Amino acid sequence: MQELNFPKFSFRFKNSENKISIFDDIRKKFVILQPEEWVRQHCVHYLIQVKGYPKSLINVEKELIVNKLRKRYDIVIFNSDGSIHVIVECKAPKINITQTTFDQIARYNLTLNASYLMVTNGLNHYYCQMDFEAEKYNFLQDIPNYKA
Repeated sequence: MQELNFPKFSFRFKNSENKISIFDDIRKKFVILQPEEWVRQHCVHYLIQVKGYPKSLINVEKELIVNKLRKRYDIVIFNSDGSIHVIVECKAPKINITQTTFDQIARYNLTLNASYLMVTNGLNHYYCQMDFEAEKYNFLQDIPNYKA
């Protein structure tokens, strides 16, 4: 797999029927290793090991309904009260991050109301904080560290 713009993390892999799987600490199971999954797993480890978010507040690959359509978010970090703190949209490294990518996560956020958004293809990371009153987002250098 391609080297990504994240710190080095250790992962568990297994090979079954000529398919490589990576262990997802959040879902507690092995999942097929695709380029987007490689980015997602790096991002999960980054959120836990670097930013300090507890595993118990992180959710991966869940369905949501946006404009009566079924969608799946990549990563959500909850606040302790159950509201959503951060949404992360992961793309494969070969996918360029464009306005369309931001439009996608913004549509998800109409339903989820997260305070922060992160979009990454593993090589480039973009972070923003929502300004709900002005109906816009402000770009940041990084998302905040976890605060209990």
